[in-house]
Amino acid sequence: MTIEDLQSICKNLKGVTEDIKWGDHLCFNIGGKMFLVTTPDTVPHSASFKVSDNDFEELIQQPGFIPAPYLARYKWVHVDDINRISKKQWSYYAEESYHLIASKLSSTIRKQIGFRVSQ
Repeated sequence: MTIEDLQSICKNLKGVTEDIKWGDHLCFNIGGKMFLVTTPDTVPHSASFKVSDNDFEELIQQPGFIPAPYLARYKWVHVDDINRISKKQWSYYAEESYHLIASKLSSTIRKQIGFRVSQ
């Protein structure tokens, strides 16, 4: 799994933008809100993303996963190496995070980016 693989997965989701925050974190956003944060300049590459309540409890029990600093109360997890998750799992978690964040956007922003809550 590479950062480029994650970029490809995220860019396939409707309305996704990228930016750099905090000097070295590549962030994937929907409607101006982050849904996945990576560290492309570190080895191994790490990432943080939002998950459902059930996935949060399950993931933080696995090696290499912790509640994401500063974002754990919003059910974000941090994985210390993106290779702990398969490409298929990354597709699932990136899309889940995307939908969790996008569903909380205002109806105006959802309409602008073409996101339907029923997805």
